Amino acid sequence: MCHCCGDALNAPAASDRAHCRACRLAPPPFARAVAAATYDGRLRDAIHAFKYDKLRPIARPLGRLLAASITQLADEAQQDLLVVPVPIHRSKYRGCGFNQARLLAAEALAALRRTHPAWRLALAPQALLRQRFTESPSGLTPRQRRLNLRRAFRISDPSAVSGKDVLLIDNILTTGATARSAAKTLLEAGAHSVWVATLARARRPSLLHPGPNAQRAGNIHRSQPENRHPQPARMFAHDQPSF
Repeated sequence: MCHCCGDALNAPAASDRAHCRACRLAPPPFARAVAAATYDGRLRDAIHAFKYDKLRPIARPLGRLLAASITQLADEAQQDLLVVPVPIHRSKYRGCGFNQARLLAAEALAALRRTHPAWRLALAPQALLRQRFTESPSGLTPRQRRLNLRRAFRISDPSAVSGKDVLLIDNILTTGATARSAAKTLLEAGAHSVWVATLARARRPSLLHPGPNAQRAGNIHRSQPENRHPQPARMFAHDQPSF
């Protein structure tokens, strides 16, 4: 696995800190991203029940799983971390009634206070705000996801993150577009470093096998001047997440 983003490597790694091609060509602004498991099977079903069926009680066991994911950073990240859930837009909040990342972060911190009492983790749910509505990432190529998230976030109070080591929390890491955009916003506001922890890591399928919604994906940003040429086929299943 890539030591930076957690994606699968195309060849055997020479060391346990090897980086994937994407992270070598375009190093992400975050220091490292960790996840508890791959986005499939029972974990995928549980995340869907939590995210789409609004089964809020499942936040506690999922939070404990997220806590286990965060412990992977014990030897690298600082023990004093500002924990920032990835925000959702207010229109989406009105629709679902809660931010899944915020609930997961709260449950994970409760678990870590018991297992790692020396850590000083402070939850800051309002530090990062989503300042504009973004399209659903389903069916978008990585480039389209990056365009979709351009200037999507802002910092509510730069003094609250300045000089801080930040732990960014969300459900799933897919292309890393959301994590990159959020981390870049935090660093530009003065954060010292940004780490990422999610429940699951979705794997990147090969570009050689385009999905059935390639035409839709290629048309989403047609109106943008820098996107005049046809886009490559989409890389991800319809129900994969955005992080």
